[in-house]
This record gives sequence, C-alpha cells and structure tokens, in this order.
Amino acid sequence: MTRFGYFLSAEEHGPGELVRQARMAERAGFEALWISDHFHPWLDEQGQSPFVWSVIGAVSQATSLPIGTAVTCPLVRTHPVVIAQAAATSAVLAGGRFTLGVGTGEFLNEHIVDSRWPVAAERLDMLEEAVGLMRRLFTGGLVTHRGEHYRVDTARLYTLPDEPPPIFMSGFGGKAAKLAGRIADGFICMMPDEELVREFRHGGGEGNPVQGGLKACWGPDEAEARRTALRLWASDFLPGEANQLLPLPRQFRQLTELVTEDMVAERVPCGPDPRVHAAALRAYVDAGYDDVFVTQIGPEQDGFFDFYAGEVLPRLRGG
Repeated sequence: MTRFGYFLSAEEHGPGELVRQARMAERAGFEALWISDHFHPWLDEQGQSPFVWSVIGAVSQATSLPIGTAVTCPLVRTHPVVIAQAAATSAVLAGGRFTLGVGTGEFLNEHIVDSRWPVAAERLDMLEEAVGLMRRLFTGGLVTHRGEHYRVDTARLYTLPDEPPPIFMSGFGGKAAKLAGRIADGFICMMPDEELVREFRHGGGEGNPVQGGLKACWGPDEAEARRTALRLWASDFLPGEANQLLPLPRQFRQLTELVTEDMVAERVPCGPDPRVHAAALRAYVDAGYDDVFVTQIGPEQDGFFDFYAGEVLPRLRGG
C-alpha cells in the first residue's frame, strides 16, 4: 500500500516552523517526512534556507515519523565524508528512521565553494564514487580512498546507527534512473513518470522503493492559491536545465517572468477541492510509486493539514 508523507520546504520556512509542521504532519496522519537541503532558496521571495542537519536533529526528537533528505548533494559544497557523518548521526537520533536522499545538485547551491560546475555526466560519476565512499564509512572501518574525484585519508565514523541508513538517489532522466537502480536502495523522482520507474527497476532496482513528490496549494479561493503558487514556486516551471545551471535566486526570478498562472494550474493542485488534490497524488500511485510526499505552498499550513487530514488522505486510503 502506498505511503503518504509530507515534504518540509526549507526554502520557505525557518527551522522552528519546520519542526512545528513536522508535528502537525504526524497529527494529520502523514506517515513520513521529506526535507529539502539547500544553501540558497530558489527565489528570494521564498526567504529561507536553514541548515538541514540541525533541523533533522530537532525533527527527530519532535516526531516519530521517518525522515529523509530530498535531496542532499554530496559532491561539491559538502564532501561525502562529512555527509556520511551527518547522515550517520541523523540515523542515530532518529532511531533508524532516517534515509539519505542524494542527487547531483544545482549550481544555485554548489557554486558557493567552487565556481567550476561539472557537466551532468561528470556529476553522475562523482555521485557514484561518493555513494560508494559513504557506504564504506557506514561500516565503521578505517577508510583511505584515492579516487578520480575524492581523496580520503584514514577516516572513520565512530557514531553509527545499528544499520546503515538507506541511500536513495534522485533522477530526472534515464541515465540517472539506471544508475540509481545500480547503486541506490531506492529512487526519488518529482514527476509521476512510469518510464523512469521502469528504467530504475530494469537497472537493478527491482523490489526497491520509489518515492515521488509534488507541491500543492490549499486555500479557500482557488485563484488566490494559484497566484500564491506562481509567486513562490514559478521556478519549478522553467524548462530544460535552467534549474541546474543558474547560480543566483535573482536570475531565477528574471526567467520566471515567462511563467503563467495557467502553467501552474496544469501541474499544481490549487484551491479547496479535495478531488483535485487526491487526483494529483493518485497519479503517482498509478505510476508505481511506493511513497508520495506533498508540500503546501505558502503560509496556510494549519488549514492545509486540517484539509488533508479530513478530506484528502481518507479519499486516498479508501475511507
């Protein structure tokens, strides 16, 4: 049976509010949590970007829900050795309820320490090496590594969970999905894409879970909800590789002038109709996803959780 979770948006909310939302998500009947990992928000209008590992520590003590990053880039801004230590500590705090979601990242976050941004194929190679290195560290052994992209000298993790945290990989194309099937314990995709699920399964991920995520904007007025979604998340609708290549939120804002409310309405469930919201989540279920995470755009968090608890989640679960 599909599990439904809540996606904590660290681009829109500060750390205390994220912890509050995690508690509300558990009370509303959501079964798991995702949290984004950014240095910059996509748009200045979003306004936040707390350090994800501090928030995960707080959330792990505030709820009993599983939590995972969606997603962390262990390539440039933060060395995979440091990510491995952070993930191991998070898994200990969460009592084994932590999943490390990884991906190849965005220049928006990674350029702050290195202005050279590797091409997509190289980033996939870096990610494969990083995942292998982190798995070695999760064993608790002494690790020395001389790889193509990373060098490690006698590193050992002393604080470890009873079991290594699962590593899920995000992907937006066939090559990434196949790599995830080969090196990851699960696959993450932000679209209800049956073909990518098949690529992941055929690449070696048969039997491993697939997770998907989407944004929604509940509100009593559908038109106002669409405007809120456009104001805060127009960057989601930029085509091609723009989201991987632009370095600053203001540049995303310049391009989002091309995004319209109609474009938002096609992809984001907005307004007060539970059938619209349930249908958007069900598309992931129909595409073969095991877990579906939804985030509420904007400030109407309390109303959203009441709405989903009373009208959306029961529809999805056959109530």
